Amino acid sequence: MSVNQMTEFYQAHEVIKAKDLLEELIELYDDVVTEGNQIFAKWKEEITRSDFEESARNLSYYLALRQRDIRGIQKDLVPWGLSSLGRLEAKTLSTLEAVNSALAAIVGDKSQIKQPDFKEFSVGEAKLASNIEKILGQAPSNRYTRIMVTMPSEVSEDIELAKNLISKGMNVARINCAHDNTEIWQKMIHNIRKSAEELGKDVKILMDIAGPKIRTEWIYTTYKKPKVSVSDKICLTTNNQMLPTNQEVKVTVGTSVPEIISQLSVGDPVLIDDGSIESIVESINEEEAILLVKRVNGKSIRLKAEKGLNFPGLYFDIDILTDEDLDAMKFAVEHADIIGCSFIRDVKDVEAIQAELDKLLGNKAGTVALLFKIETVQAVNNLTQLILKAASRNPLSIMIARGDLAVETGYIRLAEVQQQIMWVCEAANIPVVWGTEVLANMLETGIPSRAEVTDAAEGARSDCVMINKGNYMLETVTMLDEILHMMKEHQFKKTPKLRALSIAKNIMID
Repeated sequence: MSVNQMTEFYQAHEVIKAKDLLEELIELYDDVVTEGNQIFAKWKEEITRSDFEESARNLSYYLALRQRDIRGIQKDLVPWGLSSLGRLEAKTLSTLEAVNSALAAIVGDKSQIKQPDFKEFSVGEAKLASNIEKILGQAPSNRYTRIMVTMPSEVSEDIELAKNLISKGMNVARINCAHDNTEIWQKMIHNIRKSAEELGKDVKILMDIAGPKIRTEWIYTTYKKPKVSVSDKICLTTNNQMLPTNQEVKVTVGTSVPEIISQLSVGDPVLIDDGSIESIVESINEEEAILLVKRVNGKSIRLKAEKGLNFPGLYFDIDILTDEDLDAMKFAVEHADIIGCSFIRDVKDVEAIQAELDKLLGNKAGTVALLFKIETVQAVNNLTQLILKAASRNPLSIMIARGDLAVETGYIRLAEVQQQIMWVCEAANIPVVWGTEVLANMLETGIPSRAEVTDAAEGARSDCVMINKGNYMLETVTMLDEILHMMKEHQFKKTPKLRALSIAKNIMID
């Protein structure tokens, strides 16, 4: 066989493979359309907000596709220059149609060539941009991604601090309703609004309702310092009237949500202080659970009050809104642009929040922008249902609250989970906030770690990055603004931009 004959043979063989791949793609497309339409048909009756209808339709197609493992198809498309399925979140059907048509043209199958509707490729991105602006404010001139800053109490008295934060790049001011009171919140809001008006900036106010955060409320021990090590026992109790009598217990802890005790079982995991202490329930009765410490950060660690308690994988039947939350929400609906809701777990929680908005605002309840903090495994598993239920009535954004989420999912899974949240939200045109410990070292010391600079740059894939309060807030906002501006030239969501590389320009050619 001559070289030409061999070349023709291999070319013919590759065309046959391409035709098989086209058939596989056509079958995939048909299945996605069928299943996506079935999913959307179930959803449609719940959607009372017309702005969300097309977003929900695209989400239904995206979920139908992502139930499948399409890595093989992606790999086979690469030699033909057609692998774009990894960036179809906001344009699922349009991307599939374009890839199918391009491959059909390559193999010469005119019956499968369909001229793509190029407008459809930008519809999802435009819808997301509109949603971001409505909820998180106007786009800065130098970056896609907004900056959210948690307000310290000082902003209520120091208007210059508010003004400086805005001038450095703050787009959203977050007020944590777990702290301070309505008088201080009112002063904060006044100083932020006044500063934004003077500077000609669009700054949104987020009031973050605390939710049923389960914490250690008090600590009792006969030891000088309540430190625990592996194999020590901790008593988690609802009884704050009697001192403990169990001699095996080193430390007794009261909890801010007593009803959780009755919902625990022997063997359940209990994590304390962001996972610094890992334990399991060794025994339990109506008033207390005895926890056996299995791992600690270091040789021993001191137990303190007001530290978080996490119960990975366990579903608790507790109200999403406490009495304090209800009071905070009354204030928030009158003064905030966005109401943040913590520890959302399932559709029942969404219904409770929307019912409270109905009580407070009547037929205006649907105008309130909501932000759901995703910080439990339950919320991750229910993400699609949460989005559907909330966005069908209210403008919605999602915060990846990585602190509790990391403890709940385990640190190894955190990166995977946060990416999945962003992909699903992009498919539904839902803005995403990247939160918890962003540039935390810089906030505290004025100098960032190398890892957190990279983390902040990764945050550019989101629509807003949140930083906490700290000693070096102005410097941190300035640096974050610069990082996000730099990343605008290189990345949008999952799509790299092919800006000219400075590294490439340094090549010497003889």
